[in-house]
Amino acid sequence: MSRYVFRIVQVVNYSLKLNGHTSVICLRNFDSSRQNLPKNATKKRRRWEEGQSLDRQKWKTLEHKGPLFPPEYEPLPKNVSFYYNGKAVRLSLAAEEVVTFYAKMLDHEYTTKETFQKNFFADWREEMTAEERDLIRKLSKCDFQEIHKYFVEKAEEKKAMTKEEKRALKEEANKQTEEYGYCLLDGHREKIGNFRVEPPGLFRGRGEHPKMGKLKKRILPEDITINCSEDSKIPVAPKGHSWKKVQHDNTVTWLASWVENVQGSIKYIMLNPSSKLKGEKDWQKYEIARKLKLKVDTIRRQYCSDWKSREMKKRQRGVAVYFIDKLALRAGNEKEEGETADTVGCCSLRVEHITLHEELDGQENMVEFDFLGKDSIRYYNKVPVEKRVFKNLKLFMENKNPEDELFDRINTTYLNKTLNESMMGLTAKVFRTFNASTTLQDQLNKLTHADMSLEEKILSYNRANRAVAILCNHQRAAPKTFEKSMQLLQEKIAQKRKQLDEAKKELKTAQTQHKVERTDKSRKLVEKKEKAVERLEEQLKKLLLQMTDREENKVIALGTSKLNYLDPRISVAWCKKFGVPVEKIYNKTQRDKFAWAIDMTDEDYEF
Repeated sequence: MSRYVFRIVQVVNYSLKLNGHTSVICLRNFDSSRQNLPKNATKKRRRWEEGQSLDRQKWKTLEHKGPLFPPEYEPLPKNVSFYYNGKAVRLSLAAEEVVTFYAKMLDHEYTTKETFQKNFFADWREEMTAEERDLIRKLSKCDFQEIHKYFVEKAEEKKAMTKEEKRALKEEANKQTEEYGYCLLDGHREKIGNFRVEPPGLFRGRGEHPKMGKLKKRILPEDITINCSEDSKIPVAPKGHSWKKVQHDNTVTWLASWVENVQGSIKYIMLNPSSKLKGEKDWQKYEIARKLKLKVDTIRRQYCSDWKSREMKKRQRGVAVYFIDKLALRAGNEKEEGETADTVGCCSLRVEHITLHEELDGQENMVEFDFLGKDSIRYYNKVPVEKRVFKNLKLFMENKNPEDELFDRINTTYLNKTLNESMMGLTAKVFRTFNASTTLQDQLNKLTHADMSLEEKILSYNRANRAVAILCNHQRAAPKTFEKSMQLLQEKIAQKRKQLDEAKKELKTAQTQHKVERTDKSRKLVEKKEKAVERLEEQLKKLLLQMTDREENKVIALGTSKLNYLDPRISVAWCKKFGVPVEKIYNKTQRDKFAWAIDMTDEDYEF
């Protein structure tokens, strides 16, 4: 039986400020479980479907070697010293190790920041002996230059290693990967993602994180919980150590876990993204987002109805879901003060984060957003909203101080619970995935034409991806090497134009000569010069497209949306439809991650 659904297509401007939101409705057949399945993909699809359990069980047997720990600290040579107040000081091993973390970063911007310096010094003093604490009281009197120079020289030595030395290091790394980088999952050898325990160091964070500079302590086996099957060979802890705990939980997919000391978050050793379990999880995630198409009209009608509710909680919920839908805002999570940077999402917006304008830029009911989003990326946007939303925002802001919550009656738990009641599995993140994938599909349909060159098709793909990145606020600072690389590219373009001008002159000369001589030799020379001009024109065109692409990508991060929010089947189908090698869109690691999509998708697939 066919089922009919309305498909919502979102149109997004390329400007960093999304000023509008347009929906187009069309009718089509849709089968969420079997739509656009290639005729030759049935066997390949079975690989991803086989063994799927109806209960929470993820595996039957799991065996692995446990994590690989970083090497122990090697003391500095005796001729390399730390200086305090101009005098060389020999530190205890624990204090010296922490010093090396800071010394290595002396030429980095982080070590110039007051918060970083303050946190480092406080944590460093905790690792000192009592005598060292009595002596070392001010960071301004510390001199790390000799240690910094030592590590710079070590780095240069590594760069100058012979091919044989580099090969030996690579072989050793490969041996470690063979031993620790694979597990046996239900009898199959699966690759592990991050089998190495992160070494100690200084926490950096993103943006102006309040905990930057704090010491990330060395993780010991006593901190680690191992997860494996009961009948498997339990990993052996390093000599003299024991695991914190060994468990046999087949409802989770992680192999080992521990709590890091800076933020108290749990770190996991997981399967590689290319594993079958990871592929299944990704597939299910995008299928849930596709199913939202069946419900999105009903949900939109509901949140519009909520705007008129007598209950303030429902009004706030309606406006919040509207923002999540229209602007792809994250839901936002409650945080303890000082625990993380002052980043917010939809539910944690404060009054100070929005400004209402009755009229702005020739449009009515404008809302100006200005806040720090995830990873301390500034979200700044001016958008027109529905009149009822504008009135509600005025109401929510009445008699409140700038630091008060805009949505003071709701939180993310309540919001996601309500969304889940509308559709099983629906969260704010699913909305974000749905709108991101819908936007990519629509933009690719609009921007790509069969008669384009390969370079033009790739540019159109990147532009479609950029529309999504803008929607999701995936911005970045311009790379430090941007200006230099652009300058080099411009020099290449100038050189290519010069070569093209010379080739055109030579062609004109050859054409003139052929008019006079009318010989096969002169005709062949003209043809040769014509091909040279065509080749140079094509090369110049590629360079110009490359420059355009780089310029447009200057402050936009395409990777996050491509790997986390965009159904990879859209990209794979587009590649197959327009004859673009998948390698041009996904690198080797990404192709492994999305092997399930490459296996199952043909050119007719649409999100």
